[in-house]
Amino acid sequence: MDESTIVEKLLDFGLTRQEAVIYVCLFKSGDLTGYEVAKQTGISRSNVYSALAGLVEKGAAYVLEGNANKYTPVMIDEFCDNKIRNLEKEKQYLVENIPHMKVSKEGYITIEGYRHICDKMYHMLKAAKQRIYLSAPAHFIMQWEDELQKLTAREIKVVLITDEKLEIEKSIIYLSGKKEEQLRLIIDSEYVLTGEITGKDSDTCLYCGQHNFVNVFKEALRNEIKLIELTEKN
Repeated sequence: MDESTIVEKLLDFGLTRQEAVIYVCLFKSGDLTGYEVAKQTGISRSNVYSALAGLVEKGAAYVLEGNANKYTPVMIDEFCDNKIRNLEKEKQYLVENIPHMKVSKEGYITIEGYRHICDKMYHMLKAAKQRIYLSAPAHFIMQWEDELQKLTAREIKVVLITDEKLEIEKSIIYLSGKKEEQLRLIIDSEYVLTGEITGKDSDTCLYCGQHNFVNVFKEALRNEIKLIELTEKN
């Protein structure tokens, strides 16, 4: 068990680092008093009791009443499901009530970090209405197989340019030479996402809806496809 990774992922569910460490401790050792938690984790007793109160407040632990109160963890699937369900409710409220923003297509936005790039790509694919063109290494594209098949099921045209044979139902696939760790994505001939995808926090991509830039980008992909078709004929 990679405990440090578990702790890091618990942070995404709203726990502080100390709360996450104590939450894992409760799973490892069972029901514990604050004193026992402090002894096992090395966290000061004052910080332990504050963190335990936070876990109870956030729905990650219950108090077992007794001569000395003990704490027991809420099962991880229950805790995560509750958090996600409540966040969905909060999301709905925010979507309905956030002030309207004028969307500009003229700017160039730099997106840093592999995770944030994937987040942006997910929402771009989700918003597609007519067609997508995606050029990337096969191992990267396969991470998006489910999302791409959802698009083809919605009868959205999916064109893939990659370096290995793939089986993605109803998509059009062109095989090129070996792809570098680069992403090129066009959605509905309106938005482009392009840049480096090595899986690192240092990855950067450019996101843009500027008309001239999108047209140049489309033409570059068309030329790549034409070259592939000519090569296959020869």
